[in-house]
Amino acid sequence: MVQTLFQQAVSIYEEWQATILVFVTVLGSLAIGAVLRVALARLAGRLHPVRHVWMHGLLSGASLPLQILVWVLGIALAGKMLVGRGGALQQDSLLAHGLDPVRDVMVIAVVMWFLLRAVNQIQINLLARARDRGRELDPTAADAIGKLCKASIVITAILMMMQALGFSIAGLLAFGGMGGIAVGFAAQSLVANLLGGLTIFASRPFKVGEYIIIPGTDLMGGVEHIGWRATRLIGFDCKPFYVPNAMFNTQPVINHTRMTSRRIMEDIHIRYADIDAVPGIVADGRALLSEHPGIKHDFFAFNFSSCGAYSLKLSLYAFTVSTDYNDYMNVQEDVLLRIADIIRRHGARMTGPVSTVDMPQLRGQDAQSDAAGADPARLPPMPPSLPSMG
Repeated sequence: MVQTLFQQAVSIYEEWQATILVFVTVLGSLAIGAVLRVALARLAGRLHPVRHVWMHGLLSGASLPLQILVWVLGIALAGKMLVGRGGALQQDSLLAHGLDPVRDVMVIAVVMWFLLRAVNQIQINLLARARDRGRELDPTAADAIGKLCKASIVITAILMMMQALGFSIAGLLAFGGMGGIAVGFAAQSLVANLLGGLTIFASRPFKVGEYIIIPGTDLMGGVEHIGWRATRLIGFDCKPFYVPNAMFNTQPVINHTRMTSRRIMEDIHIRYADIDAVPGIVADGRALLSEHPGIKHDFFAFNFSSCGAYSLKLSLYAFTVSTDYNDYMNVQEDVLLRIADIIRRHGARMTGPVSTVDMPQLRGQDAQSDAAGADPARLPPMPPSLPSMG
């Protein structure tokens, strides 16, 4: 009786051995992957991203991909068990032949995912360490290096996947060399934008956070993002707009943020009758500019420049010490008000476009009226009164 039951148990085990091993393998891979993910996440959480830039980036990037990698290897092993023990998969079946290539492609994809996550986290850690140490790390250069590393990782992974699937890499590269010429002609604008993006990353005429102006166009704004195809700017109205990178290869760019000072250039007009006060006004104005703390003293000008059509013109040309717009407006306001006060103290007056009409007839009548005094007989007759409507 016992021997019979034992033989039946052995026969059941032999019949379900492949299924039991596959179940245990899949369950074990799921459990091991989850444990490894939690362990790596906790280990990365204990590392400071500023003090341990590289290790924190690698562990943070590896937590989830490592779990997926264990699952992929576990499922592939389970598939091998089914094939090797004559289970549901036959040795000559299409699915059995595709196990190894699919496993290799999945492993390469997971490793690529891990490297991309690690590069992104390391880039964030490097920027954080630079800010923590009070140094300025160019975000544009960091973004460019990060994109180049990611592009290299993706291209390499794609080539390895194609080789794992049985494609010839040498033939593919040869075909890509010939096809690249045709693609270049068909996508000239895209290639121009890519080259424009590379030019920006290499020469760095501007970076993220700076304010640029493209002369001859209405394009001006703060740089928010520099992509491979276009650069995103934000205007004064807080609306984003996108500029193709190819434009920066042909158009000049004014980097408003990198100015060393702001310019004050104004024309001040006074009356022709105040010509005698001009030397004193100019002298006091120059003394004001030479002593003002908000004006650069290495170069400024305040001169009587020309005799205009309606006034005498004084030209003011100076540069402010600060490049902040609010400081610039405050300094300009203060200088103009002080110059206006100087003009008043010299008995002169500022003026604008004025036209003087000379009417000799009215001037003669005024003289006659002054000579006649208030004599009613010399006054012009009053118009007759209107008849009453009553």
